Amino acid sequence: MNPIFIAGPCVIESAALLDEVAAELVRIRQKLGIEIIFKASFDKANRTSVHSFRGPGLEKGLAMLQDVKEKYGLKLLTDIHESFQAAPAGEVVDVLQIPAFLCRQTDLLVAAARTGRVVNIKKAQFLSGIDMQYPVEKAREAGAQEVWLTERGNMYGYNNLVVDFRNIPDMKAFTPRVVMDCTHCVQRPGAAGGKTGGNREFIPAMALAAKAFGATGYFFETHPDPDKALSDGPNMLRLEDLETVITSLL
Repeated sequence: MNPIFIAGPCVIESAALLDEVAAELVRIRQKLGIEIIFKASFDKANRTSVHSFRGPGLEKGLAMLQDVKEKYGLKLLTDIHESFQAAPAGEVVDVLQIPAFLCRQTDLLVAAARTGRVVNIKKAQFLSGIDMQYPVEKAREAGAQEVWLTERGNMYGYNNLVVDFRNIPDMKAFTPRVVMDCTHCVQRPGAAGGKTGGNREFIPAMALAAKAFGATGYFFETHPDPDKALSDGPNMLRLEDLETVITSLL
């Protein structure tokens, strides 16, 4: 199975940001001959602080994502937090992503499955890879034709995540497409004074370790200037470094 790559900013900040990242993904796709999917969120409903930037919202955000698809010919992925968002998001994007904290929410999984789109379920920080058979069952029994699973680390005490890479082969027992979230796994949840911290310097090594354990996809949040990003900056990969990291995985 050829690897897939998912990349883009954490949240839709502006049309200019989407254009800059999308153009770079197209360049990398053409140069390396890879399958790459553009990722951005229209709403970050699980920010640490009520004062944190959440995004443009469902209607405006989906219109901006549709513009990316039409201009750059990229497949799209976005996450949904509530069941009512599944149908309209499914009209625009190719992959609906279920956030890790919500991976056991039956109604959300069912709504995503009924769109006919690919459903990518992120493994919760409090579950093992083996536990993910049940979210997969929910989605498939609701009609999903293709279900992916994504590893993003487990809670380790307070404000820290660790990755048990054995989760990757464990989850491949349920689906051949297991993605490594190489950026969220280096988060320090809630560890930066009302927002999430992180250690982006570990992203390349996390990706290579995941490859060794059989990952068939790689997820990177990326931004031209992560230190100025409006969400998840400390654990985002610099856009200028994305090609180098992807090349190392090929």
